[in-house]
Amino acid sequence: MLGTTYEGQNCSAARALEFVGERWSLLILRDALFRGMTRFSEFERSLGVAPNVLAKRLDLFVKSGLLEQTRAVSDDSLHYRPTPKGLAFKPVIMALTAWGDRWAAPEGPPVHFEHQGCGGRLTLRSHCSQCRDMPTIPEILAVPTKHRRRSS
Repeated sequence: MLGTTYEGQNCSAARALEFVGERWSLLILRDALFRGMTRFSEFERSLGVAPNVLAKRLDLFVKSGLLEQTRAVSDDSLHYRPTPKGLAFKPVIMALTAWGDRWAAPEGPPVHFEHQGCGGRLTLRSHCSQCRDMPTIPEILAVPTKHRRRSS
C-alpha cells in the first residue's frame, strides 16, 4: 500500500499529489471544475466510484480547501463547489488532458477547452518571463531555489 504523504520530499509536485494523487481524485476535480457537478449523486453516477471512496475524496477536498461544502436551501442537499484554490487547479487538468490527447487518444481528443467570452480554443503554453520566448520541451529546466533543502 502506498502512503499518501511525501514528508521526506521537498518538492511541490510531490506535495500536490498529497491532495490529488489517489485514484479518482483528478476525475472528481475534473467533473467539479469543467462539468459543473456539485452533488454527491452526480459524481457517483458520472464516475461509477464506490460511495465510500467518493465520500472520502470529497471530505479530503473540503478539508484541504479545494472544494467547499454547502447545503441547498430548497431541498437541504449537500453540494460541493470549487473554491479559488480548487479553481486554480484547472490548468493542471488542462495540461494532463493535452498530454492524454497526444499520447492516449487514438480516436482524437474527446473535448477541447474554450474561452467562455469568445469561444476561442485554449492551449497552455510556457513562456520565458525575461525574453518572452516559448522554449521547447528540452529547454525547460527545474532549477533549485534557496528554499530547497539538501538531501541527507
